[in-house]
Amino acid sequence: MGKPTGFIEFLREIPAEVAPIDRLRNWDEFHLEMPEENLRTQGARCMDCGIPFCHTGTIISGMASGCPINNLIPEWNDLVYRGLWQEALDRLHKTNNFPEFTGRVCPAPCEGSCVLGLNNPPVTIKNIEFSIAEKGWEEGWITPHPPSKRTGKRVAVIGSGPAGLCAAAQLNLAGHEVTVFERADRPGGLLMYGIPNMKLDKEQVVLRRLNILEAEGVKFICNTEVGKDFPAENLLSEFDATILCTGATKPRDLPIPGRELQGIHFAMEFLTANTQALLDGQPGNDYISAAGKDVVIIGGGDTGTDCVGTSLRQGCNSLVQLEIMPKPPSERAANNPWPEWPKVYKMDYGQEEAAAVYGDDPRVYTTTATHFEGDDNGQVKAVHTVQVEWTKNDQGQFIPKPIPGTEKVLPAQLVLLAMGFLGPEQPLLDALGLERDGRSNVKADYGQYTTSIPGVFAAGDCRRGQSLVVWAFNEGRGAARECDRYLMGSTDLP
Repeated sequence: MGKPTGFIEFLREIPAEVAPIDRLRNWDEFHLEMPEENLRTQGARCMDCGIPFCHTGTIISGMASGCPINNLIPEWNDLVYRGLWQEALDRLHKTNNFPEFTGRVCPAPCEGSCVLGLNNPPVTIKNIEFSIAEKGWEEGWITPHPPSKRTGKRVAVIGSGPAGLCAAAQLNLAGHEVTVFERADRPGGLLMYGIPNMKLDKEQVVLRRLNILEAEGVKFICNTEVGKDFPAENLLSEFDATILCTGATKPRDLPIPGRELQGIHFAMEFLTANTQALLDGQPGNDYISAAGKDVVIIGGGDTGTDCVGTSLRQGCNSLVQLEIMPKPPSERAANNPWPEWPKVYKMDYGQEEAAAVYGDDPRVYTTTATHFEGDDNGQVKAVHTVQVEWTKNDQGQFIPKPIPGTEKVLPAQLVLLAMGFLGPEQPLLDALGLERDGRSNVKADYGQYTTSIPGVFAAGDCRRGQSLVVWAFNEGRGAARECDRYLMGSTDLP
């Protein structure tokens, strides 16, 4: 906890940001630094709540409640309040390999379950975590720490996203020789190409941590798709164990009339090509530009928001975001009590930017696309939409029902599909002959992570389905622990 009476004395304060209209001029992160005195005051707001739900990491009503990696939040809040930053970093690193990532991109389920949040704005946990991590980098406290001895065991990690990096870091810490295979041209997976630069800077943030991992002995092999460029069977013959962290990268499609038209893309194709162009200094052959175009984004989640922010920075002409679900209430509904994740209306950074340009939130709720219209050259030129109402079918399931007379036509030369993901891509899983669950994910029990093949483990979205970065951290660390136990007979990994 922080100061015993701090939650009474101090109000919640978050860092200032570059104004939405100004930050559209570049791809830089836009959160401004908060003075240390203010950060310590925010740490002081952490109450002596008895049971700190913030670090429970449970699932309630299908959503995370509290921190999935069980960050020791009250402890490092107290240390920040007392000005003991290095000790706070030590506590943070006990549960979190990469707090500079979660401090930027995690939606902070910890704050949703903060006890103070019952009747006051919760503690600014996410910003304090971010500030501890950045303090560590600024002061030079985060340096390579290679293991003092090696076990002689070789482990392959397939995929260098959040789960893969955590697994690799932990297994390397245990002394194993870790090789991470990545099919993209740079390591980092979702952290490198799935999240735009203005949310997570690639060169200043992601690469500095990757450099630490390499200095500690982790080997990255890029431009290599296992099962295609590297035979899948070689995993079993050349390595003592393998952890699959390939993610859930099969996008949900929208098979409506006109889907074959040019100019309709999956969101990740758009986001990946844009980040790659930024890092390469020039657009590649697969670059997708929103410049001068009317853009329609179908999907209202984080990926859709990233498409909004990216389209605006590219210079789109207009932008509409379709959301099939109803607009959330401004405050918790009766069926969404604390400590559940608060399902309330908010504008994320992309919607704030769109509102600054066009005057309003670009999201249109309870609306879906019915078909795409093209021109004579096979290029999309419009999206036909209809409003829906959610009603129960004969099985008692809620389904969207079109409302006659609410049809509209939206101009669109670029359509981005951001409707989530259906699971992992299957070729590698087929090549290995792995057992799948009913959702096409790798079948491996949570907490054990063992697949149908001895010595092969699975973690992150390829095992649990599309989820949060922080759950990938949880599973990457857990799979590393069980892999170490498999290799050595016991484990000291947390």
